[in-house]
Amino acid sequence: MEFFYKHSLPLLLFILQLLCFISIAQVLNSNVTALLVFGDSTVDPGNNNNLRTIFKANFPPYGREFANQTPTGRFSDGQLTTDFVASYLGIKKYVPPYLDPSLSIQEMVTGVSFASGGSGYDPLTPTLSNVIPMSKQLDYFREYKKKIEPAIGNQGIEDHINKAVFVISAGTNDFVVNYYSVPVRRQSYNVSSYQQFLLQQVKEFIQGLWDEGARKIAVAGLPPMGCLPIVDTFSSNSTSTNRSCIEQYSSVARDYNQMLQNELNEMQQSSENHGAKIYYTDIYGPLFDMVQYPEKYGYEKVNVGCCGSGYVETSILCNRASIVCADASKYVFWDAIHPTEMAYNVVFKDIRSTIDLITSGSSINNNFSSAASLARRWMDQWWMVMVWMSMVCGFVVDRWWWMGMVCDLVGIGGAQ
Repeated sequence: MEFFYKHSLPLLLFILQLLCFISIAQVLNSNVTALLVFGDSTVDPGNNNNLRTIFKANFPPYGREFANQTPTGRFSDGQLTTDFVASYLGIKKYVPPYLDPSLSIQEMVTGVSFASGGSGYDPLTPTLSNVIPMSKQLDYFREYKKKIEPAIGNQGIEDHINKAVFVISAGTNDFVVNYYSVPVRRQSYNVSSYQQFLLQQVKEFIQGLWDEGARKIAVAGLPPMGCLPIVDTFSSNSTSTNRSCIEQYSSVARDYNQMLQNELNEMQQSSENHGAKIYYTDIYGPLFDMVQYPEKYGYEKVNVGCCGSGYVETSILCNRASIVCADASKYVFWDAIHPTEMAYNVVFKDIRSTIDLITSGSSINNNFSSAASLARRWMDQWWMVMVWMSMVCGFVVDRWWWMGMVCDLVGIGGAQ
């Protein structure tokens, strides 16, 4: 027993120090006041519910994974990536829509989404769908600040906004709904110049947020547009056979994403001295990986949606009368455009490191956070080893005396 105490006490002290280290790192990285979201249907939790538009999702079978299978207005069977981000940051479980009439000030303070399904950076895009333009979303944000100011105080509102995380996710509708579907923009822009036009809109929107106090900003790139089931349907010769990603559209997304990264890097460098953290978040990579290597994630269907035929159904075409797959976790896409909750969760896990960079306080804290993350992974593995060793020691100590010494050495009881 003396041998046991001699060797187990230092190990116990080490573990306690490690737990303390992790806790401090978590406190340093928990300095986030709110999550504020802008964009399109990929991050709209229900702002379109009361709009006069066909771009809605506040009816079954949408929201099937929520309690009582309640549709919220999210264009998926469950949570969106931003919901997972909010939970990860410890802010709230779900990001509510700003236009929810039942939303309390207390709930509003910790974050909302201003996003609107069908919207885009191009002012023409939301006009085609009769949804909320990005400029109006920015106006709503200004209104939001005035609404929460009494709860925070005049002195605290600036600090609250400075410490909030801003997420922007848009651009797909500008190409899929607008540029490639309506001839208006194609008369004035080729693909390259239209990409530049959109990037200018992105920069102006970020500047608008910056002027209102935003300092921690994540901007999502485009998904592999050629892999969206609806794009595949309308761009291939056959709807049901030989379905695959359309490279023409995916290459446009890749080029745009590279240009977006370059622009964001320039903005970050020019405003870094003012405390800015402006980061690109890659959604193309994880989604493309899911489509190309479905077996890694347990998927069985990657080029059709779970709802209806999976070829064209989205929004009002995916409704109560639609035949829906039994297990959406086997699908990358819920409808012909939008990912499933499981796919959104994969995207979240992929961008989590970027969220960590945005929320960390400084380069020192970045290193501290990385070390803490490594420590957490080590602790996870250590406890599994401890459990296994406990089982082994309980079985072998009475049979082989020398194993008792090994068990005492690692600090596991059993040896007498």
